[in-house]
Amino acid sequence: MLHRGHEKTDGDGDAAVPMAWFYAEYIADELLRTGDLMPPASVEFRAGRDALALTVFLSDTGGELPGIRVVSQLETWLSLTAYDQPWQDWVGERMAALAAGPRGAGSPDLALAEAAWRWLVETELLAPDLDAVPDGAGALGEDEGPKVWTPAWQLGLPLGHLAIHLF
Repeated sequence: MLHRGHEKTDGDGDAAVPMAWFYAEYIADELLRTGDLMPPASVEFRAGRDALALTVFLSDTGGELPGIRVVSQLETWLSLTAYDQPWQDWVGERMAALAAGPRGAGSPDLALAEAAWRWLVETELLAPDLDAVPDGAGALGEDEGPKVWTPAWQLGLPLGHLAIHLF
């Protein structure tokens, strides 16, 4: 959000407010809270919210996010967040396209989306190693078994995908 004294305006002299990003975050937050997958104060929840907010924000190609109908977009978001999709490449391409377009230059929405993307890429979370095969035949509990440091987006993306499914 821009503070008083900033020179960025919406053209009418008023400070530009990143409403599209705030709305995307709100949608992501509601989807994750409805799914009740993680405590809202956890870093995992933040990873899921940011990954889902980026998906919502960047899939809005027409600049109509505040008027978006969530139910009509669920299939699009599911396909974008699916396991076999190169989501991180799609995010990079969409961010570059937005930055080069008329909605991007100096946009407070894009600045917040870029900050979320940076956090998702630069932050690593300790998560269960899903590729490891545990020794022994017994099922392991949540806190047992091998763990690996994983970029936050790799943990948040499936969490967001699952939240969409549960909606």
